[in-house]
Amino acid sequence: MNFLVGAFKPPCNITITFSDGKSRKQVSIKKDNGKTAMVPLFQSQETISGEVVIDPIQGKKVEHNGVKVELLGQIELYFDRGNFYDFTSLVRELDVPGEIYERKTYPFEFSTVEMPYESYNGINVRLRYILKVTVSRNYVSNIVEYQEFCVHNYTPLPTINNSIKMEVGIEDCLHIEFEYNKSKYHLKDVIIGKIYFLLVRIKIKNMELEIRRRESTGSGPNTYVETETLAKFELMDGAPVRGESIPIRLFLSPYELTPTYRNINNKFSVKYFLNLVLVDEEDRRYFKQQEITVYRLQETS
Repeated sequence: MNFLVGAFKPPCNITITFSDGKSRKQVSIKKDNGKTAMVPLFQSQETISGEVVIDPIQGKKVEHNGVKVELLGQIELYFDRGNFYDFTSLVRELDVPGEIYERKTYPFEFSTVEMPYESYNGINVRLRYILKVTVSRNYVSNIVEYQEFCVHNYTPLPTINNSIKMEVGIEDCLHIEFEYNKSKYHLKDVIIGKIYFLLVRIKIKNMELEIRRRESTGSGPNTYVETETLAKFELMDGAPVRGESIPIRLFLSPYELTPTYRNINNKFSVKYFLNLVLVDEEDRRYFKQQEITVYRLQETS
């Protein structure tokens, strides 16, 4: 029985390392098994280089039809799990057909790689970047090894960033005006604003501000929309009076936000909304939703 188990084990170990793996910033990602792992962080137009080491198990040789390394950018929709859509695909041939008897090291380099989208792990979709090493073999299955890495892309400060001003209300009952200081926020930003009560004829019990993320995947009849409430921030407890002004100051850094993603490769979008919720004494809820744009600002070290 042990012989049978051993017969299906690959005859070598493959390791993939990055040239600057020890000095490069690492970020945590969630793996298929639910555990987290630390992987190196890159951005678009960077060069990705390193080494592939193939180490035959003692007493075994590896007969192969060639060795290659691929850099893949992939999108997986969870309703179509297991099918990856490659939007980036680069390949480097590392070895011609032959045999490997002892540990062998292959350097590789992908220079100034176009990685237009960020790594993302959502409710119904995942976007990932991997290095995939394949040792091609005849008659038996290929030996494959993967190494994931993460991509973040940065946006400069927007030149135009208008404030958001809106008036909402219920005729002859409630009339409020709210204002947020801008419409585009970076991931570590602060939302500053105010809410002004022009008319209050219903008894408001409390008021809160929510940050909501809406992820839409697929298209046509296969469109799936998931909305999560990432944060709830109580603005007021008790009844306001006419002419009262309530300040807003909400820090974004404690929350796990991503940038806004619009129609990524025609597969998915991620949008963020500020949702203002008022609750009256009869527990009726009144709310007004406003989309904001979130972007990733280059961190200064």
